[in-house]
Amino acid sequence: MTDYPPLPELAAEEAELVLPRLTNDDGIALGLALLDAARAESLPVVVDVRRGDQVLFHAALPGTAATNDAWVERKVRVVRLVGTSSLRAGAEAAAAGSTFEARQRVDPLLYAAHGGAFPLVVRGAGLVGVVTVSGLPQVEDHRLVVRVLREFARTLA
Repeated sequence: MTDYPPLPELAAEEAELVLPRLTNDDGIALGLALLDAARAESLPVVVDVRRGDQVLFHAALPGTAATNDAWVERKVRVVRLVGTSSLRAGAEAAAAGSTFEARQRVDPLLYAAHGGAFPLVVRGAGLVGVVTVSGLPQVEDHRLVVRVLREFARTLA
């Protein structure tokens, strides 16, 4: 069983990390920031940034495989469906004694409520995209995204 961070902590991260904008250049810069952080720590991850249905950035570091790309797709679908981080979606289901897939009645081959996908919310516009990391244990994927997104958001202020 996964030890999830507390639900209020996950909700607070989402409330905090609302961006003033997300242009194509911003999405690419966010992807590069995640890539730099992952390289600095020699992390075997895939990094993906999307605005709407468009992939703005996608990179796969050594130690990853096509399986990680599939995990990205499944995590992104979760964020798009419920509007929260994929980790929070999984944590909420677990707290209710269930799984995300059972609660939402979705195919687990298409959806994965595992940490690493985070909603990109723009002030005044709502959910506009998703940033995702895949390759580490789910809580570590999530924490990497939150840490870098927090730093990145400061550059947009």
